[in-house]
Amino acid sequence: MTSDVATLPRVRISIVTPSFRNSDWLKLCVASVADQAGVEVEHIVQDALSDDGTQEWLARDRRVQAYFEKDAGMYDAVNRGWRRSKGEILAYLNCDEQYLPGGLRAVEEFFRRRPQTDVVFADTVVVDKQGQFICCRKSLVPWKNTMWVYNPVITSSIFIRRRVLDQHGLFFDTRWRDLGDKVWTLEMVRRGLNLAVLRTYTSSFADTGENMNLKPNAIRERELVMEIAPAWVRRAKFPLHQLHRLRSLCHGLYWQKPFTYSIYTFSQPDRRVDFHVAKPTTIWWTRH
Repeated sequence: MTSDVATLPRVRISIVTPSFRNSDWLKLCVASVADQAGVEVEHIVQDALSDDGTQEWLARDRRVQAYFEKDAGMYDAVNRGWRRSKGEILAYLNCDEQYLPGGLRAVEEFFRRRPQTDVVFADTVVVDKQGQFICCRKSLVPWKNTMWVYNPVITSSIFIRRRVLDQHGLFFDTRWRDLGDKVWTLEMVRRGLNLAVLRTYTSSFADTGENMNLKPNAIRERELVMEIAPAWVRRAKFPLHQLHRLRSLCHGLYWQKPFTYSIYTFSQPDRRVDFHVAKPTTIWWTRH
């Protein structure tokens, strides 16, 4: 299979990072994109005029294309970056997220093997502020009904082809401030895009305790999303959630053998640090 992939032309990957007052996290994020081997990557950072020192160092960092301008929120920033991008494969990575070694190469090879695929969902390692392991989050292709109550993907491990934007016009709806990614994924399913899972850990997500989806507006938007769900879905939230858990069990998502991941940390911002997980868990205890 590797030799077949080697004969296919390489494609450029464009990563967009929305930024606002997250200088320390952004430095780790940028490093994790810059050291991806075996791929052609452009990293666009859309900074909303941060006043925490971000502009001073980011403007000089040749590893990124930095744009400094006010935006209408995170999703507007991502849309702006995607419109500027030149890659065939697109993704966005928040400041408190990182790509794991070899992650983007695995994504690029997967897309090259499967030209019919529009969107790829990969797996994510959830860590704390120090980079210590919290849990594994393995993706599933979302089902139309169950995803109203549980979205089985994390955006740091979602990758799309450019045609998702150019042909389907599937940018983020900027009316949402926190739940735009869920509405975006719902729309992928509704439009019948070709979705696939890459069973590889491609990113880390830092549970900082300050993540947007834990704040009051996110809770309010979660309620708004449920208001637009079919009435029977609202009445069947519990059995649909149980159906998701059964599906996860059937796909082996609750099992993970010991493994090692490598990320940048605040204590070691210039090189990756290896973390070995002897007893992995898929349970995110602070959100279970």
